[in-house]
Amino acid sequence: MSIVRKITIFASGSGTNAENIIRYFKDEPGIIVDSVYTNKEDAYVVKRAEKYGIPSFVIDRESFYSTEKISDVLKKREIDLIVLAGFLWLVPNHLINKFTIVNIHPALLPKYGGKGMYGMRVHQAVIDNRDSESGITIHYLNEKYDEGKIIFQAKCKVGENDTAEDVANKVHQLEYQYFPSVIKDVLLKMK
Repeated sequence: MSIVRKITIFASGSGTNAENIIRYFKDEPGIIVDSVYTNKEDAYVVKRAEKYGIPSFVIDRESFYSTEKISDVLKKREIDLIVLAGFLWLVPNHLINKFTIVNIHPALLPKYGGKGMYGMRVHQAVIDNRDSESGITIHYLNEKYDEGKIIFQAKCKVGENDTAEDVANKVHQLEYQYFPSVIKDVLLKMK
């Protein structure tokens, strides 16, 4: 019997990366996107998950940080990998210690990482510093924002007339192109 790997996705917003991952693994034998978790009731990622019949759950701050309820639920669901796709809360140690967790960051870490560095803030910092390139970093999660071991990076050029929105569009294309296949590689390497 072949091994089935289960992914859960944590997201806080629109969920474009989450939907891209769900689509990528929809017909992939042996890999299942089991569920989506969000910290915002009105996050559009819930609608995206619904479209594919993926159950979604809202996490409240109290149970996330003060209990191991989420961890227990994920163990019962036999989750192999937690994927952060635009999830803005710092993940507590009880989850980090029990699960393999990967995150995607919209910059070339260690540049523009850390608390408060997400979304357009990152792209504006790239423009403000007149960087000639930006990109994505996919990394394992540890207890600090954006400091886990790097798995993969991809770069894009930043033109001198580019706006933060232009950079965001280029970075999104890299995310959609690479994130699902890197997740697959991580899963295939798991014991």
